[in-house]
Amino acid sequence: MLHGGKELDISPETTQHSSDTMCAPTRPCATYCVCKDGVSDAQLQKSLDYACGAGADCSQVLQNGPCYQPNTVKDHCSYAVNSYFQKKGQATGSCDFSGTAMTSATPPQNVASGCSYPASATSRYCFFH
Repeated sequence: MLHGGKELDISPETTQHSSDTMCAPTRPCATYCVCKDGVSDAQLQKSLDYACGAGADCSQVLQNGPCYQPNTVKDHCSYAVNSYFQKKGQATGSCDFSGTAMTSATPPQNVASGCSYPASATSRYCFFH
């Protein structure tokens, strides 16, 4: 592309916006729903129970399921609310659970081997610098 008589490189690989800032290509982001830190087990259990009763696939966090470990209310809650969130098409408000959950670009870190968290690519994009 010509600008002021000079050839500008505007390839999608990198585009320089200023001397400090480089923009990389955009990539679709995965969005997960996870239970928040600092919430009581009783509140998390309510969110877990609601999600499981409202259509989440909670079979994965049952004993002997691939996502049973780590066996904590918070970890089981995160799996359940994420399943619910994905089944609702990541609809606005479907990852709140009375303030006990939030969206995240990454799944929980301590996921057991063999356990996969469902995620759908969204229309939003991540910008990596």
